[in-house]
Amino acid sequence: MSVKAIAVNPNAPSTFIEITQPMPQPGEHDLLIEVKAVSINPVDTKVHAGIAKTGLKTPRILGWDASGIVNAVGTGVTQFKPGDEVWYAGDITRPGSNSSHQLIDARIVGHKPTRLDWASAAALPLTALTAWEGLFERLNIQDAGADKTLLIIGGAGGVGSLAIPFAKHNSNVKVIATASRDDSAQWCYDRGADLVVNYRDLQGELAKHDIKFVDYIFILNDTDGHWAAVSDLIAPQGHICSIVENDRPLDQNALKSKSAALHWEFMYTRSMYQTADMARQGEILNEVAKLVDNGVVESSLSETLHGLSVESITEAHRKVLDGHMRGKVVVAF
Repeated sequence: MSVKAIAVNPNAPSTFIEITQPMPQPGEHDLLIEVKAVSINPVDTKVHAGIAKTGLKTPRILGWDASGIVNAVGTGVTQFKPGDEVWYAGDITRPGSNSSHQLIDARIVGHKPTRLDWASAAALPLTALTAWEGLFERLNIQDAGADKTLLIIGGAGGVGSLAIPFAKHNSNVKVIATASRDDSAQWCYDRGADLVVNYRDLQGELAKHDIKFVDYIFILNDTDGHWAAVSDLIAPQGHICSIVENDRPLDQNALKSKSAALHWEFMYTRSMYQTADMARQGEILNEVAKLVDNGVVESSLSETLHGLSVESITEAHRKVLDGHMRGKVVVAF
């Protein structure tokens, strides 16, 4: 039996091609997954753009956000068995999920929420892990009192759509989100935001509500563009976390005088460096699955494309690159 996949075309790296490969066998800690749906994220388009610039010698399979069925397990796997329904965000150092079958380390896989279909489930893992780690492992907002505030820059995107309900459910902070359109603002309110402001004038918008400083800031888009406002708004001894790399040096002077902290969140750190706590990602996904099944968190799926094909993967990438996605685009096989 062979594996069908959509990969970056080495002869024209800005495009995709369909390839077939032999069915892989799971290593000691691996699961062999029959993939049912994949979500396309900014990491997909960024990696693809990098490949298009540098080129590559052999096809590369992208895709790091999926749901599927366990077909086989490695000898060291005890928490899963064939037939289990799972979800995961994958490992950026291994072949991706734009494929009919995929090997994935069982330690970074969770049991899929029972109330979600394949597409709705595939929309969540990467953004859920990013939001959870950023809020509760970098910013540690679960330790904050009700007098503290959290500003989420990019509240209507994939990560923001989960960061809002996570923060509301697992902390006492006041949640402020940014959005620029009425429908995006309502999207944030529907997910539990206490206040939504326009990101184009953060200081002025917050001043309307007598807010001079915020205690925690979670940057989910354009770190460079928001840095001046963030440096001004962060409270003395506050905490900033960003998931977006900077293109220019970030002036740290304002942070130093305030004894404020800057944290980075990269969801692939654990799998990339095989950290001792790598299995924590599987645990987080299982915790999120409970929140989903209990109705606390909704899927951030906004659009579903169908069929594992060059056309569907290309179209999903186009939608992400457009920059106006509210929620997530998923390809269901």
